[in-house]
Amino acid sequence: MKRTLRQVDPEMADVLEEELERQRTSLVMIPSENYASNAVLAAQGCVMTNKYAEGYPGARWYNGCGSVDKAEQLAIDRARELFGADHVNVQAHTGSQANMAAYYAVLEEGDTMLSLSVDHGGHLSHGQNTNFSGRYYRVHHYALDRETELLDYESARKIAHLYRPKLIVVGFSAYPRIVDWDAWRGIADEVDALLMADIAHIVGLIAAGVHPSPIPYADIVTSTTHKTLRGPRGAFIMCKRHLADAIDRAIFPGIQAGPLMHVIAAKAIAFKEAMGEDFRQYQRQIVSNAKALAESLQERGVRLVSGGTDNHLMLCDLRPLTLTGRDAANLLEEAGIIVNKNCIPYDHQPPAIASGIRPGTPALTTRGMKEPEMRQIGEMMARVLRNPLDPEVRKQVRNEVLGLCGRFPVYDDVDVV
Repeated sequence: MKRTLRQVDPEMADVLEEELERQRTSLVMIPSENYASNAVLAAQGCVMTNKYAEGYPGARWYNGCGSVDKAEQLAIDRARELFGADHVNVQAHTGSQANMAAYYAVLEEGDTMLSLSVDHGGHLSHGQNTNFSGRYYRVHHYALDRETELLDYESARKIAHLYRPKLIVVGFSAYPRIVDWDAWRGIADEVDALLMADIAHIVGLIAAGVHPSPIPYADIVTSTTHKTLRGPRGAFIMCKRHLADAIDRAIFPGIQAGPLMHVIAAKAIAFKEAMGEDFRQYQRQIVSNAKALAESLQERGVRLVSGGTDNHLMLCDLRPLTLTGRDAANLLEEAGIIVNKNCIPYDHQPPAIASGIRPGTPALTTRGMKEPEMRQIGEMMARVLRNPLDPEVRKQVRNEVLGLCGRFPVYDDVDVV
């Protein structure tokens, strides 16, 4: 007899139902989170989770890989078509492992790389000193301009000439503006460096033509598949043809063994979904929603780093409100609004406390919300932030959040048990 999840493990069934309810009844505004489609969810729970498939299509170390070869090749071909890349590897489990493989492919231990520091919007895997990238490579950082809070290309150029890095990494987890890939290519060429773009956050925008693509300029491009791309939790790597073998060897046998074939199947589905006009419209709406949310927050006295946003996220500087990012995120969660604390440029608070929060619009847009809802959400957020000592405000906002979620349901056809 087939047994349900609840019959097999009622405790875990309770946990999963609790999480489903949280996602349904909260405003998920962490810009690195989204709602994967039912097709993606189905693939992640498919029978390919049972298959071990070290190697690549047509060159596996295990027998019985005919079907998984087809699945992986679909993912590769679709990503190449979607982004116009020379070569694609879809086996990286996470964005950090995609970055690890990229470094492994082109750097030796102790080589010099240049990247944006974490406190200015970079990622841990771009050379933070407690991360593998900061331990095994000699990392120098460029920064944002103190006044404009924008990328300072001229300063980065000077730093590149000073340290002569072998690799320049351009990628961000908290930068709300458009990136000039041509300018970075010029800086890399001046110092004979390779250029790597980490587009984990803006990959969906790039796929839809809403943000310029680094593909014509970068030697290596890494990305996750679960943020704006709205796919499964995972990653992939694109590169110029002459680096294809090095990238593939870096993933296997370099840093990973068996690929997660069920996740790769889900990646293929996400790439296919991203080829449609509805996806392109979705990405355009993400940006329009972000601008509306930013304007709503600013109108109510919330300061935004760099003065606004061009993409899917914004960075709120809470110092004028005498709040820390940690406290603000906790207050908002109590009201049903989920964001994350985040350092701001030149932050004096440690990352565990931080002076900012980082709201974004991908998941809200997936629910079907548009500019009027963003303006409403901005007002609700500002009300909570400006009244941190009033629990009644948070209760009131929580009720308003529940009403908004009821108007824009998500996963109402999903049953976890």
